[in-house]
Amino acid sequence: MLDIGALAASGGQFMTARAGGVGALVVVAVVAAVLVLGGGGAHQYKLLFANAGQLVKDNDVQIGGRRIGSIKKIELTKDNRAEITIQVKEPYSPLHEGTTAVIRGTSLSGIANRYIALSPGANNAPKLDDGTLLAEDKTTTIVDLDQIFNTLDGKTRDGLAQTIQGFATWYAGKGKQANGVARYFAPSLAATRNLSTQLAADQPALKALVSNTGRVVNALSARSTRLTDLVSNTNTALGAIASENGGLNKALALLPGTLRRGSSTFVDLRGMLDDLSKLVAAAKPATKNLAPFLRDLQPLLKDARPTVGQLAKLLQQPGVTNDLTDLLSDAPALSDAATPAFKNGIEALNKSLPVLSFIRPYTPDFVGWLRDFGQSAANYDANGHYARVQPIFNAFKYDDASNTLKPVPSDQRVPGLVNGATLAARCPGSAAQPPADGSAPWRDTSGTLDCNPSIVPPGR
Repeated sequence: MLDIGALAASGGQFMTARAGGVGALVVVAVVAAVLVLGGGGAHQYKLLFANAGQLVKDNDVQIGGRRIGSIKKIELTKDNRAEITIQVKEPYSPLHEGTTAVIRGTSLSGIANRYIALSPGANNAPKLDDGTLLAEDKTTTIVDLDQIFNTLDGKTRDGLAQTIQGFATWYAGKGKQANGVARYFAPSLAATRNLSTQLAADQPALKALVSNTGRVVNALSARSTRLTDLVSNTNTALGAIASENGGLNKALALLPGTLRRGSSTFVDLRGMLDDLSKLVAAAKPATKNLAPFLRDLQPLLKDARPTVGQLAKLLQQPGVTNDLTDLLSDAPALSDAATPAFKNGIEALNKSLPVLSFIRPYTPDFVGWLRDFGQSAANYDANGHYARVQPIFNAFKYDDASNTLKPVPSDQRVPGLVNGATLAARCPGSAAQPPADGSAPWRDTSGTLDCNPSIVPPGR
């Protein structure tokens, strides 16, 4: 028979055990929920973005692709910025100074699939207090596709189309050369990979580069009109250069020779600079007096200003044939006309030189003749008498010993001034009384002049 009491007792024990198991399961679930959903403590921080980037409340906050918190609040500041309040769980909090935040998207097709990716600061940096605000220099918003597409307005699309057409014109018929360039793609990619490795090895510098590039792009976007004008003007300039393709090719062909000559010039210039350094070193002691000299020179320059103005007017006066410039412009024609005259004049002077050389010693005689000839026709006065003119036939000759005139035989009388029975070979200047300095009668130094210096006027 069935023992009802024993069955009831065993049923009660089963129910008691079942209730204990359910209670233990609930405790485990609660502990797991605490550990997963928020156990271990959390800290809140505020992030300031240029815009919210389509974030919504409870979007993920991740580090290295792992959810470590969520977005608690999204507010709009007075200057139209997005202030995002996030909560970060331990052990990923508290955050440290140097932490940055970026809004990212899990795919391009979604809208509300955004999250905030944190890049924690170094653990040895100071900790950030709860409620600390990370400003815009520590945050970067996401760039949506519609923002990119919005930049492609009609004018930009036309410019992009012209650029593509320009590249097509540029590369037309250059397929062989382009294929040759393709051989360098692999080394270029290898060099690019090395560059990327170096950039990745220096994360702070790379972040600074990206941040500065963003500022530059923002500055350029603020001046988009000027940038468009710059591109347009550059296009015009390149078009003008392309139109001078022949001249450019010629210039490039002459460039190597020019560079070689320039190298030689620079080599010579190096030696000149060495000498110039010595000159500068030698001139330094003299330059100490240059400043006082320049101060003293200022009054002179001030006084010379009117003179320089008049000189400028003399050199170039407005009008025709009234300044030195016009005179100099006429000088070549004058030179052409004067050259034959000067040549003939020089020839005449050269030919007359012997004659003048012969006549020059007779200057006293000629002057005496002019003087005495004028007096011979004068009236009687205290300085002279009427002229007495008679031919000279040498009827007498002067005797130096007795200081008297002696008759000359008729057969020895010759018309003119003679000395005895022969013609008088007088030296230049002997027709007048000799001067006190003994310069007359003149006698040539060579002694070739046929004259007798002893023949002088009576009473010497």
